[in-house]
Amino acid sequence: MYEQVSHSLLNEILTKLNPDIKSKDLRHFYTRLGANFYSIYTLFDQLYGYRDDFKEQAQRLVETMARQYILRADEFKDQDIEREKDHNWFLSQQWVGMALYSDGFAGDLKNLRKKTSYFQDLGINIVHVMPIMACPAGHSDGGYAVSDYRKVDDRVGSIEDLDKLAREFRRSDILLVLDVVLNHTSNEHEWAMKARQGDETFQDYYYIFPNREIPDMFEETMPEIFPETAPGNFTYMEDMGKWVMTVFKNYQWDLNYSNPAVFIEMLDIVLFWTNHGADIVRLDAVAFLWKRIGGICQNEHEAHLILQLMKDCCQVTAPGVLFIAEAIVAPVEVAKYFGEDAINAKECEIAYNATFMSLLWDAVATKSTKLLNQGIKNLPNKLERATWLNYIRCHDDIGLGFDDEDIRRAGYDAIPHRRFLIDYFTGVFNNSAARGKPFGHNAKTGDARISGSLASLAGLEVALENGDPKDIEDAIKIIVLLHSMIMSFGGIPLIYYGDEIGTTNDYRYIEDERKSGDTRWMHRPVFDWEKAELRNRTNTVENRIFNALKKMISVRKEISAFADFNNREIYDTGNPHLFAFNRVNHLQIADRVLVVGNFDAHPQHMDLGDMMRSPFMQHVQLYDLFSGEKPAMFKTALVIPPYHFYWLQER
Repeated sequence: MYEQVSHSLLNEILTKLNPDIKSKDLRHFYTRLGANFYSIYTLFDQLYGYRDDFKEQAQRLVETMARQYILRADEFKDQDIEREKDHNWFLSQQWVGMALYSDGFAGDLKNLRKKTSYFQDLGINIVHVMPIMACPAGHSDGGYAVSDYRKVDDRVGSIEDLDKLAREFRRSDILLVLDVVLNHTSNEHEWAMKARQGDETFQDYYYIFPNREIPDMFEETMPEIFPETAPGNFTYMEDMGKWVMTVFKNYQWDLNYSNPAVFIEMLDIVLFWTNHGADIVRLDAVAFLWKRIGGICQNEHEAHLILQLMKDCCQVTAPGVLFIAEAIVAPVEVAKYFGEDAINAKECEIAYNATFMSLLWDAVATKSTKLLNQGIKNLPNKLERATWLNYIRCHDDIGLGFDDEDIRRAGYDAIPHRRFLIDYFTGVFNNSAARGKPFGHNAKTGDARISGSLASLAGLEVALENGDPKDIEDAIKIIVLLHSMIMSFGGIPLIYYGDEIGTTNDYRYIEDERKSGDTRWMHRPVFDWEKAELRNRTNTVENRIFNALKKMISVRKEISAFADFNNREIYDTGNPHLFAFNRVNHLQIADRVLVVGNFDAHPQHMDLGDMMRSPFMQHVQLYDLFSGEKPAMFKTALVIPPYHFYWLQER
């Protein structure tokens, strides 16, 4: 029944297409539309089929896709075709990313283009340029309060500068990642301004209420995202005399996706940026896209329908483009943003592996991998055509979103353990060399998240201040160890700018009243290019970290077993300080790598037991792919030095 109705509606839509659209060459578009329209219609109907203007909105949807297809450059269309031929192209171990603020890293987009050789030197071939869309000067939330979705912020350049950057990246075989903030706009966006002036069409773009009756019903179950700086989820607008849903900040208005006009506008915006060179689009705050009274307004079923619909529409217009889901939620929820009940990703091909990140930091603080080993068992398998984005630090805080039951199974009490981690990484705990600061402290629960750069959290800042060679050595080892984990775990490793040269906290944010109340700015530095030059001077901290990562990236790209085809198996070491897993080449089982990391300050050992005693291994030596050396062994016991890692293969 659905199929017949969708076919009939498609014919009706194509008949009514704008004559200017019909006159263009739409052969590939029509083929893809026909292949995807049943799914598009089904999803659009589930979300908006009850509306009287359903057919008109469906017409607008298809015309939006067609118009952006016509505007798509021929080189992008050719690239789409090539990527359609190899759906698994992004699962390769060849990809390594870096996330950065264009202004913090290079000043603006023009200068960022000139830094292409820096990425090539390190081995980076995916660059995530964080939000560059126009934002108010005073209330930008680091670029996530957008006032104009189709304009590059004047402070970093112009759309022409972006086009030139994208062309330079393509010549250098670097993928460009751009952000689209889906959940909310700035209160200075044109839509919000018109809503404030009483335009009911645009008031329906947001959640706006005449009194507190409905907002109070939402507040009964909705958590506060920033209880310290932005309590509550609604803001009263005196000029309207109404309440607006503002989940993140009082100047960020949540978009109302129960209005199909909002979905179509945001799809058009996503396609606009793909036509300006984005190979990958990072979709911000996707867990919040649908609001429902009586729930927490996160991870709602309709949010997944919206993402599925957006992906299907993108498959018609720009099928070579990937989506990243920015969903920092529980492991059982985050995997759903790949798509449920599917083999290939129906929503986003890539998702942040926040669970792995936070578990690694737990291992650093405790010198134990008990929670890491326990928690990683509950990380759901990704879909076949999907992958994780593995990272240590990013522009945001570190959340301690471990499952309480996992904490208990690891031998800790949940509340005291989280308290310990906060104290450890903020330097309160005795003998902690970490120098982070709390973020988002909740006075009601005592919970907090953690801000700070990788180097400062790993103890390098304190070690350099004290001039202690051993502490400096240990901090560098921890930094390299953590990167070895994200490079080998399975997925795309994402380095945060500055981490590759050991950048410590930037405390100058305190001097800026727009930033002083947000500790996350301590790890959003202005990149020090003089410090970066030290990477070329032997035995400097910058040289040691940069060269270790450069070598690691180069070796990673040669290890076919590190491609991401669900080919990872956790290895039971029997040692609470070690984390180990096997990676196996999905095309050649004999091609396998054993990854081992020691998170303790002392040497540790693990028994390879039956593996070493098997007839197959009698004449085989273990070989570390990173160092090119044989690891220390005593009979069947592998010895791992302090804060050390191995990528072991049989030779």
